Amino acid sequence: MSNYLVIVESPTKAKTIKKYLGRKYKVMASMGHLIDLPKSQFGIDVNHNFTPKYITIRGKSSILKELRDAGKDAKKIFLAADPDREGEAICWHLANVLGIDEKEPCRVEFNEITEKAIQHAFKGPRPIDRDRVDAQQARRVLDRLVGYKISPLLWKKVKKGLSAGRVQSVALRMIVDRENDINNFKPEEYWSLDADLQTGKDIFRAHFHGIKDKKYVPASREEVNEIIDGLKGSDFVVREVTKKERRRNPTPPFTTSSLQQEASRKLGFTSRRTMIIAQQLYEGLQLGKEEGVLGLITYIRSDSTRISAGAQDEARAFIQSQYGKPYVPEKPPVYSKKKGAQEAHEAIRPTSVTRTPDRVKEYLSRDQLRLYRLIWERFVASQMSAAVYDTVTAKISAGIYSFRATGAEIKFDGFRKLYIEGRDEEEKTEGALLPALEAEQTLLLLDLKPEQHFTQPPPRFSEAMLVKTLEENGIGRPSTYAPIIETLQARGYVIWEKKLFYATELGRLVLEQLLEFFPNIIDVDFTAQMEEKLDEIAEGHLEWVDVIGKFYEGFSTRLKEAEEHMEKVVIEPEVSDQACPNCGQLLVYKMGRFGKFLACPGFPACRFTKPVLKEIDVQCPECGNPLVERTTKRRRKFYGCSSYPACSFTTWDEPQREKCIHCGYLTVKKGKTMQCANKECAQIISNTEEKQVSVRKVAKSPAAQASPKKAAAGRKRGG
Repeated sequence: MSNYLVIVESPTKAKTIKKYLGRKYKVMASMGHLIDLPKSQFGIDVNHNFTPKYITIRGKSSILKELRDAGKDAKKIFLAADPDREGEAICWHLANVLGIDEKEPCRVEFNEITEKAIQHAFKGPRPIDRDRVDAQQARRVLDRLVGYKISPLLWKKVKKGLSAGRVQSVALRMIVDRENDINNFKPEEYWSLDADLQTGKDIFRAHFHGIKDKKYVPASREEVNEIIDGLKGSDFVVREVTKKERRRNPTPPFTTSSLQQEASRKLGFTSRRTMIIAQQLYEGLQLGKEEGVLGLITYIRSDSTRISAGAQDEARAFIQSQYGKPYVPEKPPVYSKKKGAQEAHEAIRPTSVTRTPDRVKEYLSRDQLRLYRLIWERFVASQMSAAVYDTVTAKISAGIYSFRATGAEIKFDGFRKLYIEGRDEEEKTEGALLPALEAEQTLLLLDLKPEQHFTQPPPRFSEAMLVKTLEENGIGRPSTYAPIIETLQARGYVIWEKKLFYATELGRLVLEQLLEFFPNIIDVDFTAQMEEKLDEIAEGHLEWVDVIGKFYEGFSTRLKEAEEHMEKVVIEPEVSDQACPNCGQLLVYKMGRFGKFLACPGFPACRFTKPVLKEIDVQCPECGNPLVERTTKRRRKFYGCSSYPACSFTTWDEPQREKCIHCGYLTVKKGKTMQCANKECAQIISNTEEKQVSVRKVAKSPAAQASPKKAAAGRKRGG
């Protein structure tokens, strides 16, 4: 018989923990929150200190009964939800419904699911942290006030099914503001001028800098031609050569935000996909008979870059054994703290660096391995020595004009031996090596190369850049970024195309109403200040009721004004030239969570819909009709026949116009090569001087050949 009951959120976590605790412990899962605000009611008593009306979540009563029954027989109950405010709130609710005194040491907290961490945590249980609970409760009440008061107003004045969220609306504003900046941007012309110079047998390139060492950028062809004319007959002379040693430190280990950004850039993962896979790595995976179920990474919702001393020591020993002593810095790196970061957490890191990606790869799925490798390499690199460069800068004069030439050479690769951080745009190269140059040395001019440029508008937000911008502005918490992005798309406020966000007309319309009547709600600074106040509540410096009361004072006034003065908006549908096959009316464009689709204006009498499909100018190999681009529910792109369901041909890979030289079937792009899409052929083909050359046959992998039809099953054809 078990003497102790341990409650965690998930069955996987329960299974992993159970093996470390022994027979005296019974580990059960609450399946997340059991108690929450009702979905069908407002649930906040604004007249009595904003008291929340909590209820048992529908469908969770049986779980609660099982926990209560198990608790009656237990000598003691330990609450072991995740180590954050959300987890603290789950424990508080459980304590209330199970009759546990929250001031007693019942709360067990651990940052990683390993034997050492679990056993250490159970040696020192603590009372429930009421300040953390209050911070979570304040956030929940704030979000309910905004969501349940503004959303019905949007339903009434704009369109049914809309919503406004405290953080979601700020993210929408960022996307719309960026789009406005792009649309209003006026490109400006400018010119660069490069000089190809020679000394002895060595040729190198210098860039025009200015006039008499003062920076100058030519704005027109006339200006650059004037400089070229002025250079005629001038000697190119080296005036100064500067040599410096430059050090580049490694990037910090991952926080939730930086993990989502890097997984988006390097792996093409959405924030949601990253968090789902990271949760699997954290809660535990079966690693064979010897190790059993084991958590591979630390807790995944963290805004801290702190690393425990034990993890640093293990990493330093591993680095020395694998790469040598020069790759171990004299002192362990210390990374700057983010304002408001919950420093009780660690950064996201492997639970042991000795579990290398190659060691565990046979137990992980492809995506699990890719994400684990990213986390493992980033952490190990963060504990390595800096990279060292030798840089050379030469100042060159030609008459009144000045040029610059720079070069760099990696002297010691340091952390770059293992990991280089991704970028949304390609990184600039460090620069080619320069020949040996000395002051007063005369150079031979070989050629002048003028080139026209135009200033570029700010880039649209990718998912990685949106997450980064939200974090930099103090908007939201690590756990909120993925849901924010999903909600904006689900409401039709933005669409995600070619991995970039575009605001829709509906999104702009909703934002206009919010800007007019609720400017504070979508103000970046105001929202960031509210996040800081929530942090202060968690630290015990502010009372949550006071914070909510002050917010509601102004919000309720704005709400009343909006109810009285917000005008009803009529959204005229965009009419297509296609007739409904059922009733003959011209179909109209609608916006769904997966983008635009066509629908009959006779709804609800006629419910015909069809997707707006993008043809790719390649014919279906099965029936000859055009192939089109489609999207699964998880936003993964695939290609299929436009005559579906009459023809069910699909492929994950981008179809190419060229036919296979072996069998005449469709070819698809896989990385930098082309491959025949015919499973019976499956030739890998390279495209060399417009001639297809067979490289080798690939083994037919059932997993690789899996059709995207299953992934798209159940997808609504209307978007």
